[in-house]
Amino acid sequence: MKRKIQLAIYILSILMIQSCDLKTEADLIIKNAKIYTVDSNFSVVPGAVIIDGKFVAVGPDATILARYKSANVLDLKGKFVYPGFIDPHCHFYGYGLSLAQVDLRGTSSYAEVIERAKKHHNEFNTQWLTGRGWDQNSWEGQEFPTKELLDEAFPNIPVLLRRIDGHAAIANSLALKKAGITSKTIVEGGKVIVENGEPTGLLIDKAVDKVLEIIPLPSKEEESKGLEQAQENCFAVGLTSVSDAGLNKATIELIDELQKADSLIMQIYAMLEATEENIEHFLKKGHYQSNKLNVRSLKLYADGALGSRGACLLEPYSDDTENYGMLLETPEYLKQMCQLAFENNYQVNTHCIGDSANRLMLNIYREILKEKNDLRWRIEHAQVVNSEDVKLYGKYSIIPSMQTTHCTSDMYWADERLGERISDAYIWQDLHKQNGWFPNGSDFPIEDINPLYGFYAGITRQDKKGLPKNGFFPKQKLTRTQALKAMTIWAAKAQFEEDQKGSIEVGKNADFVITSKNIMTCDPLEIVNLTIDATYLTGKKVYSATR
Repeated sequence: MKRKIQLAIYILSILMIQSCDLKTEADLIIKNAKIYTVDSNFSVVPGAVIIDGKFVAVGPDATILARYKSANVLDLKGKFVYPGFIDPHCHFYGYGLSLAQVDLRGTSSYAEVIERAKKHHNEFNTQWLTGRGWDQNSWEGQEFPTKELLDEAFPNIPVLLRRIDGHAAIANSLALKKAGITSKTIVEGGKVIVENGEPTGLLIDKAVDKVLEIIPLPSKEEESKGLEQAQENCFAVGLTSVSDAGLNKATIELIDELQKADSLIMQIYAMLEATEENIEHFLKKGHYQSNKLNVRSLKLYADGALGSRGACLLEPYSDDTENYGMLLETPEYLKQMCQLAFENNYQVNTHCIGDSANRLMLNIYREILKEKNDLRWRIEHAQVVNSEDVKLYGKYSIIPSMQTTHCTSDMYWADERLGERISDAYIWQDLHKQNGWFPNGSDFPIEDINPLYGFYAGITRQDKKGLPKNGFFPKQKLTRTQALKAMTIWAAKAQFEEDQKGSIEVGKNADFVITSKNIMTCDPLEIVNLTIDATYLTGKKVYSATR
């Protein structure tokens, strides 16, 4: 009897060894988690398996552990996993460069702007003093700055400080002189503000470019350093893919070079600036795609920003009754660029803030697209859309590319600009109904890089203090499911990459984010201060809160 028991144990051991040997070796196994797959059923599962940077199995722990083995098993003990976050509209390269400039976000007065600029100049003695982030709407009186204080503080160095939206800037007298700007300077698509026969130093839209174009270009080393630091900062907030809204040929080639050398591993969807060089080198030669870089879209600008009254409106601004804003390009030029993109199978992504700019581009798109389609042409921002024009988004499959934090940043003063038209602004649910989906980004560095802020703004339409109590025009709030999809699978779809990323499914890139709290169920205010535990890109940990 004893020998029979020993024989049975021996046979069982052999079978167990053989069973283990039949298991597939994985690079990483996730178990005991709550994984929001964001698949078509919005499934939630405990486990996943990764091999060669891809998800090869997703499902119950028991099923996975019966089929796979690994030296790297990630027991998450109930933590929460989401697809890697995607920002479908940002300025990744510009953000990287801005890290070496004076940061003016959150300043409560023009005096504070000057003090920050002085501190930065004392630390970095550069040829030019540049910065970004001031917002006069956050200052008492909400008056735009003028050059006098800059001249007093910086008489011997040219200074250009851009507004938070990038569509306005304040320059000192030396910068204006170097750029050849006087009270008589006329800029198509821009404006030099003049009072008492002298430029005030305030420049709007393309007038800013006249100064920007004479500022010395950063070195390749400075550009590379900025890109790599931007990458690290993005990984820390859970971003695994970004769409850079407007790049030139040299920058795209630098990104490609750094990615091929593996010093830059962030996945980037690059929108082309509408330059002749970009058109000849990229657009007319077809799409360019590597495993980390995708070039197949053209970025256009129809108008400016609401905060600087450069957004193009159908009726004048309620707080500036002779000002309609402005178009940055002629309708003929915009149509020409759209037709060129259409002929070369390129996506078009046009910046439109005001209702007039939205109407213009929707009609240009309609004339070219003619019917429903899968070209995914986008209106970037789509902030103010006349109710008569909303249906055009659905009729011609035009995608509104939204930034929910713009709403919660603007809500304190937007009604002053728009009056009763405020009901046509930030209409997320109305636009969602047109196609059943849209991407949500941040437009950083205009807003913070953290995608959870966009998630929070989307589901609450409140500031980080939970105000206003019920949200700003609350009927337009997103559901949590919509908000998560908008920064994962819908963001991937907006850049034709939904088969590679955006959800945790078999065959897709193993990009995922881990948190200790569940953004799908926790108190909304907890999301504001929630930090990322870890970020994984193609199955490799690229950020850990504990490292």
